[in-house]
Amino acid sequence: MRNVPVAEVDDLDRAVLAIGTDYPPDHLLVWHAHRRAQVLYAATGVMRVETADGSWTIPTARAVLIPPGTRHQVAMTGVSTRSLYIEPAAVPWFPARCRAVDVSPLLRALILEAVEMEPRYPAHSRDAAVAALLLHELRNLAPLPLDLPLPADPRLRGLCEAFLRRPDVHDPPARWCAALHISERTLARLFRRGTGLSFSQWRQRACVLHSLRHLATGTPVTRVAAMLGYDNPAAYTTAFRKLLGRPPTAYRGAEATGAQAAAPGRAATPPRPPE
Repeated sequence: MRNVPVAEVDDLDRAVLAIGTDYPPDHLLVWHAHRRAQVLYAATGVMRVETADGSWTIPTARAVLIPPGTRHQVAMTGVSTRSLYIEPAAVPWFPARCRAVDVSPLLRALILEAVEMEPRYPAHSRDAAVAALLLHELRNLAPLPLDLPLPADPRLRGLCEAFLRRPDVHDPPARWCAALHISERTLARLFRRGTGLSFSQWRQRACVLHSLRHLATGTPVTRVAAMLGYDNPAAYTTAFRKLLGRPPTAYRGAEATGAQAAAPGRAATPPRPPE
């Protein structure tokens, strides 16, 4: 199925529904929730999925698991998605919180194949076998550290969201303290309680994850490092590798080539929201 709102097929008696959606540039899918569990796969582009307790930056050829009933919004840069909507009873192991995951070549092929299936695929058919194999493969997904926790405190969260729009790895805590009229000790306590990270850890993580969208569009590593305020590209590369276990060049399109080639052309008109 392509560019079809899940609400139109949600009541079908099938454990797995697959929908492909092509989005216009810089699209924002506003806050919504699904009855089914969702596996949201980035066939092209970079997504930032936000919920009440955090955000997940998903590069090309990776996915995020979104639990049933979880309100979320999705900011997209050059994105074409392939989504699996799964009856909750079919995935009792599904996480209670969103989770970024790696996608194996086999799972990627199955997802792309599932989008081509008729939604009312017959029981005991080849398509039903594809759906069953998908459920098996989903249990073996490797988690990725692509999440950024966000605090519940509304004033601190507002500052965090403003930082995400213009991140700077050297943004001083004193500026945040002045805005909140609190001491640095109190700021440290609020960050630890609200995110589980120190201020410097959160700031570093936010910068590295923000850089993924620039890497995906081919921006040189030197320029990305400068945009984020790093003293030099080596400092940025070290921070990137420490968080993601690989250098920034691993996220500059080489791994996504196969997924982009497999994805169909972009729709001429915007999709019918929300997915």
